[in-house]
Amino acid sequence: MRPYVIVNIAMSADGKISTRERRQVRISGAQDFARVDRLKAACDAVMVGIGTVLADDPSLTIKSEECRRYRRKQGWDDHPVRIVIDSSGRISPEASILNKGEGKRVVVVSKRADASTISLLERKATLIVAGEDEVDLQVLMNELGAMGIHRVLVEGGGTLIAGLIKEGLVNEIYTFIGNVIIGGKDAPTFSDGEGFILESAFPRLSLQEARRIEQGILLHWIVENTYHDSD
Repeated sequence: MRPYVIVNIAMSADGKISTRERRQVRISGAQDFARVDRLKAACDAVMVGIGTVLADDPSLTIKSEECRRYRRKQGWDDHPVRIVIDSSGRISPEASILNKGEGKRVVVVSKRADASTISLLERKATLIVAGEDEVDLQVLMNELGAMGIHRVLVEGGGTLIAGLIKEGLVNEIYTFIGNVIIGGKDAPTFSDGEGFILESAFPRLSLQEARRIEQGILLHWIVENTYHDSD
């Protein structure tokens, strides 16, 4: 069975997740960071695209000791499996996600990734090859399910999220909308890629909750007509 996929993203009031330079921007505050830590702690894995790794160098570890204790009580590692989608193998072996914190790492590449790069990465992580020129997300999700990963939190970026939505692989979306305006027609949004042309093809969402957090608002959506285990 493929994993249940949750997207969590923070964006500005005008829908941007970063500046046009892809520079990391703090959009939410301490309360939302704590919420995300709890959400992450309840998942088997956390996933990002290579663009997020190159721009932000995240570790994707659980920050709260309380959340780590919760995971230990479940018999889990302190940190979820950390997954990087990296079609051409651009990640540095020194990236924080491959080195900070205990736990398993997975790097997913396509067949066009350089063999020498793959050899280096295999010392740091489990390698999955899925797809010819770009990572095949359907194949990847089947692989993750076979590994016993049932619940995945996706934290960016816009290209990866757009690909997952297009393939019908996203089940829930949390969007925190902060009280800043970033602007710029070339600044990334939380769902980039080619987009949808026909209105009939637009993915539809069902709003579950709208909650104020500090000076922003959290929207919790269920994605309609997406993959479920019973399919």
